[in-house]
Amino acid sequence: MNETNAVTDQAQTWRDDFSRVLSPVFGSPQLDLVRGAGVHAWDASGKEYLDLLAGIAVNALGHCHPAWVKAITEQASTLGHISNFFTSPPQIALAEKLHEILDLPSGSAVFFSNSGAEANEAAFKMARRAGGGSRPIIIAIEGAFHGRTMGALALTAKAAYREPFAPGVPGVVHIPYGDVDALAAAINDTTAAVFIEPIQGEVGVRQHPAGYLTKVRELTREAGALLVLDEVQSGVARTGSWFAHQDPEIGEGVVPDIITSAKGLGGGMPIGATITVGDANTKLLEAGQHGTTFGGNPIACAAGLAVLETIETENLLAHTRDTGEWLTEQLLTIEGIEKVTGTGLLLGLELAEGLNEKAIVARALEAGFIINPVAPGRLRLAPPLIITKDDLAPFLTALPGLLHG
Repeated sequence: MNETNAVTDQAQTWRDDFSRVLSPVFGSPQLDLVRGAGVHAWDASGKEYLDLLAGIAVNALGHCHPAWVKAITEQASTLGHISNFFTSPPQIALAEKLHEILDLPSGSAVFFSNSGAEANEAAFKMARRAGGGSRPIIIAIEGAFHGRTMGALALTAKAAYREPFAPGVPGVVHIPYGDVDALAAAINDTTAAVFIEPIQGEVGVRQHPAGYLTKVRELTREAGALLVLDEVQSGVARTGSWFAHQDPEIGEGVVPDIITSAKGLGGGMPIGATITVGDANTKLLEAGQHGTTFGGNPIACAAGLAVLETIETENLLAHTRDTGEWLTEQLLTIEGIEKVTGTGLLLGLELAEGLNEKAIVARALEAGFIINPVAPGRLRLAPPLIITKDDLAPFLTALPGLLHG
C-alpha cells in the first residue's frame, strides 16, 4: 500500500469511528488533530497546518503556550474542582484581574461559568430579574449570535438555528441591523435590556455604523433598560484592546451595564464570565437565583489568569493592533478580496463575486491553512494573538491561488 492510500485509509478510519460513537450535530469533522504548538497544529497523518482560526478565537496564546501549560499543570497538581460551595485563590485572582483591566467601578461583580452561551444565559436571567414582570422584552440585533442554549438561542438572529426548537423563550425582539429608527421605536418602558455585540462575529465580522452604540446607550438609559455587551468573541485582546468596547472607535466611550466574556479568556480551557458594572449588580441576581457546578473551577481560572498576565508580559495588545493593521493592508492588495472588516486579529474578508468561500476553505486546508467560511461570500481570520508577520507570510503568498483555484 502506498503512502497516499495509507493516509486516506487512516482518515476514513477515524471518520468512521467518529460517526459510530459521537453525535452528528457538528457534521463530519474536517480533520483529526492530534498536536499543537504555537500557531501550528498537526493531524493524525503528521501534516502541519497554520492555524488562522485559533479554535474560533479561543486559543489566544496559540497551542500549548508554556505559561498556560505551567498554570494548568501546577493547579491540577494542587487543587482541581471544589464546586460552588467554596472559592479558591485562582478564582479571586482572575476576578480581580478582570476588574483591573476593565477599570470597573465599586460594586461591580464577576460571575464565572463555562462558555459564552452560559455567560449570556446568566445575563439574560439578570435582565429578566431587573425588568420584573413589567419589563418582559429583551432586544437583540439582526445578525447577532449569542449562543445555542435556549435563552442565548432566543437572542441569536439566524432563524435556521431557532426554528427547530420552537416555541423558544418568549419576549425577545430582533430589530434590523444599524437602523437607529427601528431601535428607537423598539425601546420603551417594557424593555428589560438590549443585547449587542460590539463586533458581530458569525455574520462575517461586522462593526456597527458610527454612532450606533452611543445611541443604544442613550436610549437604554432613557428607558431604564440594561445594555449588555456580548464580548465573547471580541474580548480578551482580540481587537488589540482588552475588550472591543474599550477601543474608542468601536465602543465610542460607551459604558455597559453587563459584559459577557468567554472564548479567549481561558485560552483553550472552558470558562465564561458575566460581569456586572457598578450598581447594576445590586438589582440583579441574589444568592441562590443562579448557579453552575463547574463555574470558577480553579484550573480554568488559573488558565484564564495565565492568559491575561501573558498578554501583558508579552505586550500582545500592541502586537495584535500592529499585526492586524499590517495583515489588513496586505490582504487588500490581493485580487479577489473586496473588503476587510474588523480590527486587530478578528478580521472578515469580503470576497469578489463568484468566489465560493467553502471551496476556498477546502483548498486552504489541503494546502495546510485553517481558515473559516463564516458567511456567504466571507471568510473569517482569528489567529492566535502571538502570530507574527513571518508566520503569516506563507498564507499571504498562497492566498491568490487559494481564492481562484
